[in-house]
Amino acid sequence: MKHTRRRAFEKFAAFLAASPLARPQQEPRYDPEHIPTLDDIVNIYEFEPVCRHRIPKQNYDFISGGVDSEWTLRRNRSGFERITFRPRMLVDTWNMDLSTTLFGEKIAIPIFPAPTAAHQLAHPQGEMATARAAAASGTLICLSSNSSIPFDRVAKASTGPKWWQLYAREDEESSIERCLRAVDEGYKAIAFTVDGPYNSHRERLLRDRPLTQSTMPGVSTGTRRKRPAGEPAEERHSYGFQTQLVARLDWRFLDKLLNAVKVPVLVKGILTPEDAELCVKHGAGGIVVSNHGGRYLDYAPSTIEVLPEIVQAVNRKFPIVIDSGFRRGTDVLKALAIGANAVMVGRPILWGLGAYGEAGATRVLRLLRDELGIAMGLCGKPNIASLDPSVVKIDR
Repeated sequence: MKHTRRRAFEKFAAFLAASPLARPQQEPRYDPEHIPTLDDIVNIYEFEPVCRHRIPKQNYDFISGGVDSEWTLRRNRSGFERITFRPRMLVDTWNMDLSTTLFGEKIAIPIFPAPTAAHQLAHPQGEMATARAAAASGTLICLSSNSSIPFDRVAKASTGPKWWQLYAREDEESSIERCLRAVDEGYKAIAFTVDGPYNSHRERLLRDRPLTQSTMPGVSTGTRRKRPAGEPAEERHSYGFQTQLVARLDWRFLDKLLNAVKVPVLVKGILTPEDAELCVKHGAGGIVVSNHGGRYLDYAPSTIEVLPEIVQAVNRKFPIVIDSGFRRGTDVLKALAIGANAVMVGRPILWGLGAYGEAGATRVLRLLRDELGIAMGLCGKPNIASLDPSVVKIDR
């Protein structure tokens, strides 16, 4: 049989159909000269093996790996399988509108890049390419504290709306001061991440030592990295665990942050209704339901399975963003129907960036948009405002 690009892509797709979750370490078997073009890519999963082929192994492991046995990483996907749709017929959905508004900012789709670290591990243009991809898709970007490019340069690279994510470091005052600088650069909201007080045990990266010990943020590699001159010394726990400043913080720091920063502050890393209620009580601007993509606490629940009780605990008008494990437009629709206002995607953006650069990241957002719109139309829902829990059935 003649070996054509189409035939190579068919073999490539067959590999993906054999379950990308069950065998995440298996290499795709295809001729590197016949990697599919961007136009051949038809879903999010197909970006991952191309990205894996094109970037160094330790970079791929940092992007795609989880913590410990990666149970939560897998659970983030299996959680969606408990939810089915209840489509309604003979509803006029011709005038589809996927736009939504967050804190007064209208975006074309309720999907945007999550604050994942170090995008230059995937592509030299890093977060500047991601920000441009988001702007081209009519949506915002939430930029990580661990961005490989300073936030002021990213702000200048794109005209689209931007949020900034905070990892509290050094001390409380310095952390707040970084937020104020980000706001001065035009970032319209702060996502304060609270679920990483201890550096996690990511076994893929432990196996990659020493390649990762000085380059990967927020990860315990079992060795101390050499710190640049002037950087504060890393505080060590009495047991020797590597920690972050958030290990010493409580809700009083959120109060200080809210008093100092005059833009909405979302608390990122919420997985229980009790903490969601505390966010409302302390005056947070919103929450991000997140398990950090399965990268910190293994056996944490999937975000989609805890979303219903969190929505029930707070007023539906209280802004709720969700991330961790979203790979399909149908995933997004399930979260929006349950009560989320928007969805952030992490790894898919990096897979697209590593595979095809800025165009790949843009295509990821386009595919998710198209899948979401088609699913909404098939469910009889013409716009985001029409979505409610009646769209889904959750198996207990």
